[in-house]
Amino acid sequence: MHRSGGVCCLKQFVKHASSMAVKQSGAVSQNHCMQLVRQYDKENFLCTLLLSNPHRRSALAIRAFNVEIARITGSVSDDRIGQMRLKFWEETVDKLYKNDLKHVPDQPVIREIKKAIDDHKLTKRYFQRIISSRLNTNLRFVTTKQLEEYVDDSVSTVLYLVLEAHGVRNVHADHVASHLGKAQGIINLLRSIPCQERRNVVPIPQEILMQHGVSQERVLRNQKDDKGVEEVVFQLAGVAHRHLEHARNLWGSVPKQVRPVFLPAVATGRFLERLRRANFHLTDPRLAQSDFLLPLLYYWSYFRGKV
Repeated sequence: MHRSGGVCCLKQFVKHASSMAVKQSGAVSQNHCMQLVRQYDKENFLCTLLLSNPHRRSALAIRAFNVEIARITGSVSDDRIGQMRLKFWEETVDKLYKNDLKHVPDQPVIREIKKAIDDHKLTKRYFQRIISSRLNTNLRFVTTKQLEEYVDDSVSTVLYLVLEAHGVRNVHADHVASHLGKAQGIINLLRSIPCQERRNVVPIPQEILMQHGVSQERVLRNQKDDKGVEEVVFQLAGVAHRHLEHARNLWGSVPKQVRPVFLPAVATGRFLERLRRANFHLTDPRLAQSDFLLPLLYYWSYFRGKV
């Protein structure tokens, strides 16, 4: 074999091997994001599976990023450590947008987010908003408006990014995302209350507690015969319900190709109904049970094109 021919074959082999390594690395990163969302965000994971590729891959990357950020608050007891970890992600996002990859860790979620950013030109401030929203580690709100701003930043923003991953920047779709995100975010906070006793966190606005003469301690105890606590939960659930109805009323104005993005409305509505049947008692055992019909209802809603 001539030397030039051998060099050419070697270059082709290296190119092929590099290409295979990239594909394998991409598969590992995709699988990591999928398992992360499946473990920590099951309801949204089921919805995301109904999206078509390549949008599904990007949506899983975005939701995996959100899981990483959300887990920081619940996994550290020292706020300073949590803020340091959030700072790491803030700097990482900044470097990704500057293409400063030499100083970015080789981590599956980061690889997938970088690909999504490059493929869809995702808006940087949305990632920054998700991170900055988690700086509110104690989840204490004076007014309902403050709570709505928090869930808009931490939940609705994820939907904005998923819409961008579909190539849609539409004011009507954004309005639906805003209302649905607020409804879903409020429900998430209500569901978290029975688990917050250790952290002594009550994410219910002070204005609602004061209106019903209920203390945070009473909410954490959540005794079954405490009508005041039930009224507090009922009022906040009502705020979530109104946002959900707004989202549904605007449904017809959303481009058809991104309607599956809003399938989380199904789970949100289902939980609100279960909460009503439990008389707004957050520790009712029925609320902790898995909704086994949810996968089927997601598919039915997807098939009908209606939530």
